[in-house]
Amino acid sequence: MKILLAEDDFASRKFMSKILDKYGETDITVNGLEAVDAFLMALDDDERYDLVILDVMMPMLDGYQVLSTIRKFESDRNFKPDERTRVIMTTANEEINVKKAMEIGCDAYVGKPVNVERFTMLLSKMGFEQIK
Repeated sequence: MKILLAEDDFASRKFMSKILDKYGETDITVNGLEAVDAFLMALDDDERYDLVILDVMMPMLDGYQVLSTIRKFESDRNFKPDERTRVIMTTANEEINVKKAMEIGCDAYVGKPVNVERFTMLLSKMGFEQIK
């Protein structure tokens, strides 16, 4: 499985990448613009991401903007709903607009601090399995 993690906080990046590395290859970006660039590059190289983890509050572009851009790229390429990349959004901010994220096309939302057991259960429900 190919994963993109977009997280600006160093400690959160380390924590999440440790979990995600058990599921496959994880590319890491530190802001929204890097996340968009990585996603587009993977699309253009026909090496799409299976899963994108987006922090809501990032520099350059926030998670909502990144998600909107991802869904636009997919729409422009005529992806069917079941062909879209799965996206999980994360944030420590209690005031996150989950409804807005879901309307844009988020598949799931995880609050921080991330509970490892719940997160791995979510990944399992989404059809992702550990490989390591």
